[in-house]
Amino acid sequence: MLKDQIKQFFMREFLDSDFTNMLKKNILPFQELMTFYRCAIMEVETKFNVLNEQFSLEHERNPIESIKTRLKSPEGIIKKLKKYKQPFSIQAIEEHVHDVAGVRVICSFPQDIYLLADCLLRQDDIMLVERKDYIQNPKQSGYRSLHLIVEIPIFLLDQKRIMKVEVQLRTIAMDFWASLEHKLQYKKNIPAQEAADISRELLECARQSADLDLRMEAIKNRIYNTYKT
Repeated sequence: MLKDQIKQFFMREFLDSDFTNMLKKNILPFQELMTFYRCAIMEVETKFNVLNEQFSLEHERNPIESIKTRLKSPEGIIKKLKKYKQPFSIQAIEEHVHDVAGVRVICSFPQDIYLLADCLLRQDDIMLVERKDYIQNPKQSGYRSLHLIVEIPIFLLDQKRIMKVEVQLRTIAMDFWASLEHKLQYKKNIPAQEAADISRELLECARQSADLDLRMEAIKNRIYNTYKT
């Protein structure tokens, strides 16, 4: 149960009675807020599924390979609030933690990433809050992805709420690299020189995977431009 997870985490991390009282006061609003974020995830996921179906109908191929969703854990939310030096409150979460709701779209080719992003942002109920293009400007580690923070309305029984969702768009190669890099970075006690060597190797792998993306896209364009039916 989410409620039990929240209680256990806070009781481990914080023992003072003032914080415990604040937690008890916020449990039900927190659960409600997480429900709103889950609804926002469903809305965004549905939008991408619709775009994928339409693209398949008109162009006889699907730009989306898969869609992954996630709701940030209570522990992750608290860590973000600590990072921004914010108190635990519903208002602080909504104002400062923009990646509570996450949708990751895995695309076939780099061009599909920008096509889908543009189609999403042209919809009149989507508002762009922030855009970070780590494909054109990769991180120092080699990480590549297009990140969007968007606002989307959800319609409840008696109200409309505007919720933020983080959307990540990647190719299969970008997602494969990022998943492995994420697992490897948690390994501890690696000597400094070895860590530096591994970082260089990961960066080279990222460059090779980016080159593979472009080569496969060029092949796709040759096929579709030459053999149109």
